[in-house]
Amino acid sequence: MATNSDEPGRRVWTTLNRPFAAGFFLVLGGLVAVLLGMAVSSLVTVWIYVAFALFVALGLNPVVQRLQRRGVGRAWSIVIVYFTLAILLVAVLWLIVPTVVQQIAQFITDIPRLISAFQQTDAYAWARNQFGDQVPAIIAEVQKFLTDPGHIAAIGGGVLQIGVSIGTAISGTIIIIVLSLYFLASLTEIKQAFYRLLPARSRALAADLTEQITDSVGGYLGGMVVLAFFNALVSFILYSILGLPFPALMAVVAFCLTIIPLVGTVLFWAIASVVALFASPLSALIFAAAYLVYMQLEAYVLTPKVMNKAIAVPGALVVIGALVGGTLMGLLGALVAIPVTASILLIIKKVFIPKQDAAT
Repeated sequence: MATNSDEPGRRVWTTLNRPFAAGFFLVLGGLVAVLLGMAVSSLVTVWIYVAFALFVALGLNPVVQRLQRRGVGRAWSIVIVYFTLAILLVAVLWLIVPTVVQQIAQFITDIPRLISAFQQTDAYAWARNQFGDQVPAIIAEVQKFLTDPGHIAAIGGGVLQIGVSIGTAISGTIIIIVLSLYFLASLTEIKQAFYRLLPARSRALAADLTEQITDSVGGYLGGMVVLAFFNALVSFILYSILGLPFPALMAVVAFCLTIIPLVGTVLFWAIASVVALFASPLSALIFAAAYLVYMQLEAYVLTPKVMNKAIAVPGALVVIGALVGGTLMGLLGALVAIPVTASILLIIKKVFIPKQDAAT
């Protein structure tokens, strides 16, 4: 009499004796997997919107909680926070965007003058003596590329594609803001629903971990925005004091780049120094040195104070996490890499290590 242990082998033998059915189901399973993969890839934009909206909600939640501790109801706290955010966005659009657009147009117009002025400097003479006639040829190609609107359109895939990209960015921003409002308003209910999915014995630990993770993520995102604002302010002040062109434009570039962890500040320092070099080599040197001093001040004074106890991750893991996140998900991955790494470390510390210590 056959035992139950023979059942898997019998099923395999039966399947092998029916090759058509086996092949059909294998192909059908492969097609289903391909279709699921295509569906997931088609929804990548939706997942990115949801992830950004969730992180915006977590970043605003500490401000809402601070208002709640002062006696303001959560609903009114959310209204106040979003109303303030709307005012700030309108102020930025009203005051900064026209200036930035004007300075972009002025930058494109002034490119020949800036290059001509650079060619009269000692730095250009030294470079030409070192590298010969290659330097004028390279500068001529750079000028031709920057002053030809067709190249800019080609980078964006054409004028129509640039317009579509701008429209997509605006609609995406609106979707993220609306989603973040819903997430922030129902954050408590979302947490409670998540706890209900877990066994009763694990809910207290899950609640503790979730609160610590959401608080750390919110503090980290708020801290990154504050640090990016300081970078933009310092850039604007230095450019204005040194008489360098396009201070408002460089401030906006500073805010957008320095919000990227690790590489953002260094990348902006290099770009801003190169732009300043075309206007005045001496001013560019002063700016590079002054901004380098600020970078050290930010790393050792501002970052510890702004971040406070929100994120505590070893430096090596910060670099590894940012590299992995940026490789897998681009800008979004780089932004979320550090809080995700901190969350994993927290789970290991609170769940895995106690289990290992309790094991006999």
